[in-house]
Amino acid sequence: MTNREFVRLVRRAYQELPREVLQALDNVDVAVEEWPGPEEKDLIGGDETLFGLYSGVPLTEREGGGLMFPDRIVIYRQPILRSCSSRTEAEREIKVTLRHEIGHYLGMSEDDLHRLGYG
Repeated sequence: MTNREFVRLVRRAYQELPREVLQALDNVDVAVEEWPGPEEKDLIGGDETLFGLYSGVPLTEREGGGLMFPDRIVIYRQPILRSCSSRTEAEREIKVTLRHEIGHYLGMSEDDLHRLGYG
């Protein structure tokens, strides 16, 4: 799958989010990168594969209304493609990964996300 096709799938997964989730997203950049860098890999440790990463201050931890840099969600293309055996499987993983990272933005824990099926 080309990078362009992958980005389209990420864009579609974003557009398919429930309206109330889309309305809650403010000042968030969603990007696609090929691979996580060494610093990102250090965050998870072990032999786990990193499909996405949220960087920022979750909504539940924000104080005040001062200017902030945009929060960032990155979806990693190669780890997803290498773990999926079909386009359908990759589409599903993109949706799950995007929702997982948005969950972190909204203040959800790993346990919360696992219970919802986005673990």
